[in-house]
Amino acid sequence: MRARDPEPNVSEYTLSYSTQKEPTRMADQETPETALCERYAVADVDSHIIEPADLWTSRIPTAKWGDLVPHVRFHERRQEDVWYIGDRKLYGVGAFAQAGWAEFPPSHPKRLSEALPAAIDPKERLAYNDQVGVYYQVMYPNIVGFHSHRFLNQMPRELATLCVKAYNDWVTEFCSADPKRLIPMMMLPFWDIDESVAEMKRAHAMGHKGVLFAARYDKVGLPRLIDDYWEPLLGLAQEMGLSMNFHVGFLATDEDLKGAVDQSKKMDFTRESSLVLLGNAQNIAEVVLSGVCHRYPDLKFVSVENGAGWLPFFSETMDWQWLNVGAHKDYPDRLLPSEYMKRQIYGMFWFERQSVRSVIDQLGDNLMFETDFPHATSLSPGPASESPSPRDVMELALGGLPEETIGKVLQHTATALYNLEPPVRG
Repeated sequence: MRARDPEPNVSEYTLSYSTQKEPTRMADQETPETALCERYAVADVDSHIIEPADLWTSRIPTAKWGDLVPHVRFHERRQEDVWYIGDRKLYGVGAFAQAGWAEFPPSHPKRLSEALPAAIDPKERLAYNDQVGVYYQVMYPNIVGFHSHRFLNQMPRELATLCVKAYNDWVTEFCSADPKRLIPMMMLPFWDIDESVAEMKRAHAMGHKGVLFAARYDKVGLPRLIDDYWEPLLGLAQEMGLSMNFHVGFLATDEDLKGAVDQSKKMDFTRESSLVLLGNAQNIAEVVLSGVCHRYPDLKFVSVENGAGWLPFFSETMDWQWLNVGAHKDYPDRLLPSEYMKRQIYGMFWFERQSVRSVIDQLGDNLMFETDFPHATSLSPGPASESPSPRDVMELALGGLPEETIGKVLQHTATALYNLEPPVRG
């Protein structure tokens, strides 16, 4: 079953919001007639690339490492191509490529040739982005992101480091189709601080604009971020103006994944996947309350694919607890947690409506837009998706707000944070 190109989709989900009364505009503000995505070079700050089957086998000598190099085999019982490390199955090659797919999850393309071309081809991605109103797009991985624990547990550190470097090379090549618009985010071999520092310099020189990172490395036996162990890396990131990006699911451990729910059990999957979107609260609390933000005042941290509505609540929660336990007395040189949030913590949204407004009130300069393309939860209209087009979501979520605010959320906050080149409009 082949994915179809997205078509205009007026779903019940879309209608539930399109019938809401539009917020009143400022009295002295003219109402522009053009769509938001035409007025701004929209930055989609979280999307994914589906890795090709030969990403690692074409770049790493299999004569030395054998089938420990991540590779794809055909799985007879499942009748699909599947990623492996050694004999350990990871997931199907199209498991994260459900945009435009004709059936609801867990159904997905069985081969890369069945996926929406924009998921795997950079020129097709650029054309798709033009169609849905996106100019810039920040790229995150799948296998080295959601299965980072496998690289830790299933292969020697030397090989894992080679895999990280090979990924960074490949994503650079993918984004070279238009390096102004397609933005690579580097993975680091965080198990080796010296290698991480060297790879940060190398990837930055290749055009990577930020770091896929975590805040709770103590879960895998490494020191906490406040430890001097991380100073060479965090200090260099601050010096180079590179943000540290906490993506949902990154650094999940085998313990975290125990009892993972079957997607076919729709109620269970809805519950668990919704709770996952609150997972970055631990990361934000770690950098705000441990003193990392205080120690690195110019270093920016980004909560990726976790939504934004919870951020104002969490900011107020940390302030409340900080004051009520007397932490401000023990640490008189520290700011309130909410002040670190406003200074250094960034969030993003893709499906939220009403909660976006409260985020803007408190963290407006730190809010950005994402699509999560091509995942099943993304803003990708299709036969088995209730999603409106990104074009529509921008209007529904932000329409009626001051133009300065809209510009920040859709473009200017992201271009400043990731140091993106100005748009080239035809």
